[in-house]
Amino acid sequence: MSGQLVRTILRGSQLSTRALSTSVVLRSDVALDQASRDRIHPKLGNRDVVGFGFNGTASYMDREEFPCPAVRFKENTPDVMALREKEKGDWNSLSLEEKKALYRASFCQTYAEMKAPTGEWKSIAAAILSALALTGWIIIYMKKFVYPEMPRTITREWQDAQLEKMLAQRQGPVEGLASKFDYEKGEFK
Repeated sequence: MSGQLVRTILRGSQLSTRALSTSVVLRSDVALDQASRDRIHPKLGNRDVVGFGFNGTASYMDREEFPCPAVRFKENTPDVMALREKEKGDWNSLSLEEKKALYRASFCQTYAEMKAPTGEWKSIAAAILSALALTGWIIIYMKKFVYPEMPRTITREWQDAQLEKMLAQRQGPVEGLASKFDYEKGEFK
């Protein structure tokens, strides 16, 4: 535990000097020995740790805004290792297929593949429309089987009869309904 604390303190002191530097920092502690790899990254497998990564963990993630994952995408196979040895020489001697194989060993997707539309909007639209349809069927069910029938006082005929009755009784002669009705002409003022 104290060794880890000392390493953390040393990293903090390096950070302040690196923050003032304008040149690229070359890190020699990126490559881990097998004991450290087994202790820190049990799910890493036979893949190379090549950098700090998105958030400092040794995980692979394709992100447009952070193009440098911490580990390579594929494990080190004999074919990939042979290509990496060949890559150390002249790149003009590599064929296009070998360059693509090297890229695919380090990365899962290209930028064009990351930016390509996925069609996810279709499932979202289907879910929204399904929810709206379900809501509509619930409303129809509630109106048909749950709610009681509308009272007879809601009909237009009842309201007209009620209005005539109120006018015949002269309800509200000062400020009410009768004050707005002209009884001589038989219409509202």
